[in-house]
This record gives sequence, C-alpha cells and structure tokens, in this order.
Amino acid sequence: MKKKGALLATLLLGASMLFGCSGGDKTATEPAKEGGKEQGTIKIGALFDITGATGDVGTPYAEGEKAYIEYINSKGGVNGYKIELIGQDYAYKIPEAQKLYQKYKASDKVSAILGWGTADTEALRQQVAADKIPFFSASYSENLKNIKESPYNFLTAASYSDQARSVLRWIKENHTGGTPKVALIYNDTAFGKSPIQDAKDFAKEIGVEIVDEQIVDLKALDATSQLLNMKKKAPDYAIIQQTWGATATILKDAKKLGIDTQFIGLNWTTGEGLLPIAGDAAEGFIGVVTHAFPYEDLPGMAEVKEYLATKGEKLEDKNQKFIQGWVTAKILVEGIKQADDPTTGEGIRQGLEKLKDLDLGGLAAPVTFTADNHAGTNQIRLAKVENGQFKVFTDYFGY
Repeated sequence: MKKKGALLATLLLGASMLFGCSGGDKTATEPAKEGGKEQGTIKIGALFDITGATGDVGTPYAEGEKAYIEYINSKGGVNGYKIELIGQDYAYKIPEAQKLYQKYKASDKVSAILGWGTADTEALRQQVAADKIPFFSASYSENLKNIKESPYNFLTAASYSDQARSVLRWIKENHTGGTPKVALIYNDTAFGKSPIQDAKDFAKEIGVEIVDEQIVDLKALDATSQLLNMKKKAPDYAIIQQTWGATATILKDAKKLGIDTQFIGLNWTTGEGLLPIAGDAAEGFIGVVTHAFPYEDLPGMAEVKEYLATKGEKLEDKNQKFIQGWVTAKILVEGIKQADDPTTGEGIRQGLEKLKDLDLGGLAAPVTFTADNHAGTNQIRLAKVENGQFKVFTDYFGY
C-alpha cells in the first residue's frame, strides 16, 4: 500500500500543477493536521509579476510560492486535499489583474488568491470582499489593514507604514547629535506612496524632522537630479520605498555625488538581488528584513533544503524573495489546514482566523489573525550590507 500511495503521489505531481500539504508548523490554537483520506482539489489563484515594473523581486517571489505548494503536495495533501495553483504573469498592470481575477473566480472557481501589487490589490479589494475570496498580496499597504473595507485581505508581514514607523523609531533611538533629519525617496505609484503620509505623521509625533521628499521612477537609470536636490537639505538618513533596480540607481548615484546620508530601505529594497547591480555602492546600506535570508541557520530552512534537494538545488541558489514567497504560501496553507470547510473562501477565512502566534521557524515573524485583525504582525529586523552581504543586526522589533 505504501508503494502504491507513493506512486500515486508521483503521478499526480508529474501530470499537473497539483501541489499538496506537509505537516508544517503548528498554531497555538489547534495542531496542524496532515494527510487524511483523499478529498479532492482546492484551487488557488495567483497573480505574478514576472515581466512588469517589479519583476526583479516578483520573479523569485513567485518561484517561492510555487515551490512551497509543490513541496506541500509531495507530503500528502491538506487533510486529504490536493492544492492546484493556477498562476499567470500580469506584468504589474491593473487591467490584466482584474481580467485574471474574473477568470480565477468565474472559470477556475478558486477558493483563495495569492496576489502581488499595491495598486491592483487595492483595486480588487471590494470585489474580493463581495466574492468572499481570501487574498494574500505581496503588497503590505496600510489600507489593507482596515478590516471593514478589506475583510478578505490578509497581510503576512509588517505593513509598509509599520515598517517606516519602526525605522523612524530606530533612527530616533540611535541617532546622536540633535534632532535627526530624514528624507523620503519613493516612486509615484500606489506602492511607492503607500507609507509616506503615515511616515510623516509618525516622524512629527516622535520628534524626527522630515526635510525632503524625492520621487524616483521604479525603472529609473539615473537619480542624479533628485539626489542633488536632496543633498541641499543635508538629511542624516533617507528612507527608500522601491525595489532593487531603483534602489541600486539611487545608491550608485549617491556614491558618485559623495553623499554621506545613511540610506535605509523598506522590505522590497532588501535582498541579494540588489548587491550585484549596486556593487560597492551598496556597502553600508541598511534594509528592512521581513523574511529570512537563505544563508541564515534557522529551523524553517530545513523544509526549503529538503524541497531544493529534490530539484538538485541548494539554498545558495535562492534569495530572500524566494523565501518570502515560500512563507506567504505556507501561511495560507496553515489556514487551510485549520478550516472546517477548506473548499470555500469563507471556510478558509475562518481557518486563517484561528492562527495564533504561528511559528514559521524563524523564516519570518510569527503571525496572528483574528476576526477583527488581519494584519499578521508589525515586527521587522534590520540588516546592513557588509563586505557584499546583508548581515542582520537586530532582533524582531516594532515601533
């Protein structure tokens, strides 16, 4: 029987995109359940940015999501169910995201969705609420924390605003020599602008001076004019809300201009993909860390290593955004495990709301969801680039 069961699992993996569920972590409320009698399939939709403006970080993130679902399926299913992940590249375009959402809902009849960007996630949230489909985006917009307006959106990491608040708190507590002066650098998108007003409000509250704001396009290859304008205000620190590409441009141009401001980036600036394109200009850069680096020795890496070994790959072949996608899919699966009816969006939401201090093996801060709060955590770490590698120098903290 064991041989037949193993053969069946192998055939299922080879024949389709079906992926299933391992034991994983346990919640503080109920133990995670494994295997079980074969029940059928749970369909999950996914919006990937592979070719769009944020494809630099979107590609490894999507790979991580797909990898975790595949890993999970190889372990026998979620309480007897297999997971089918139906994902497509929407190239960071809102109309394409809306079209795919309608397809996933009407044709594919998915029970939950793994989303991506801020603008499309916010554009879809009313439809998501009406259709009662749990939606895990890679956007950590503060707006998605509003449970009345976004009852089916879940944040699996600290919101951009909470990240900015925590950075400002760290600046306030560690700065010497008077009132710290801070500049804000961001792109003119919903993603870029998401934390800006909250950052300004919190800075005023704690006694940090915001002295300048500069807009740099996500695909910018030159930021000289913006940085020259910023230099006139002589900020001690500059907080960056970008992805790897624009961040590298900012750091390289700042080095050319001899700017000695301490640059600190929110989570999508951080990761190994920044280092080869920024070169030595990345030295000293500080980044917000919401998810672990593959080279960290953490309990949660065991599953990742196990999966990669089946593909002939190693942890060093992957980067932090792969881990971020892996963890996001893992949290959704943990909610499915707890659901009384995992085939419906309402059932999965109720399962997710049972998760309390979900231990992710150090890959991310523990998350808790309740009926009144879908913001899983407000905790971050900080890492500094030293000798060409991000080195974490804080424990998890909030503001």
